[in-house]
Amino acid sequence: MSRIEKALEKASRARESLQTTGTKPVPGRNPGQTARPSSDALMNVTPLRITHPMLAAMREKNDVAAEEYKKLRSLVVKLTKGEQFNNTLMVTSTISGEGKTLTALNLAISLAKEYDHTVLLVDTDLRRPSIHKFLGIKPKAGLIQCIKDSLPLDKVLIKTGIGKLVVLPAGGTLDDPVEFLSSNRMKEIILELKTRYPDRYVIFDTPPMLPFADAQVLKSSVDATLFVVRERKAKVQHVRKMINSLQKDNFLGVVYNDIQSYSSSNPYSYY
Repeated sequence: MSRIEKALEKASRARESLQTTGTKPVPGRNPGQTARPSSDALMNVTPLRITHPMLAAMREKNDVAAEEYKKLRSLVVKLTKGEQFNNTLMVTSTISGEGKTLTALNLAISLAKEYDHTVLLVDTDLRRPSIHKFLGIKPKAGLIQCIKDSLPLDKVLIKTGIGKLVVLPAGGTLDDPVEFLSSNRMKEIILELKTRYPDRYVIFDTPPMLPFADAQVLKSSVDATLFVVRERKAKVQHVRKMINSLQKDNFLGVVYNDIQSYSSSNPYSYY
């Protein structure tokens, strides 16, 4: 076949693709391959109405807690960007009640408000998922269905309208989710989430490490781990043990949470 004939055949295939799908072919892609949606589309939705008082990153300037999350955001960006963008981040803690989910949520919101980043927050606490409760949403499906039933990710992602924040909810609860989280399908999902958008942070909220093995299973599949320690909550020896286990992988750092600060007149606490 001559070069002219090949060119005519290629043009004909592209024309057929346009007539069939109603979309223009994208240079560098096969005629049947769809273009990746622009991150600008994440902004064109009605923002969720957030009322939970602990989502400090939603508040305006001059808020102590909101400013602390901005500092955390800056540190995370500094530590994860370099020659390689370590964009998959797991947030965990020693025991429950230390604020790991609130830290993951506020960090995700703070990052998503920046122009440079899209953010996907994944609820991998399949024992006690709570991200949807904080955001006031009622998802019908989520990560569990993606793993168990091979449901496409596009079917369960929820645009929040909060900056460029998208949420992948848990989709229910499981008594023993370790086999799901350690499956090849879960590894494929993490890889797909990591590579779909080059500017996207993917933040995974996980169960606490001391009572459950979930975070231990996930840590080798993500780029970095952020560990939340709440003042006067977990025992020091347990915190030390969990951090030592994380340092074998890419350990990002510790968020020291709910510090009690005292003035001469009255005490107050902040995240």
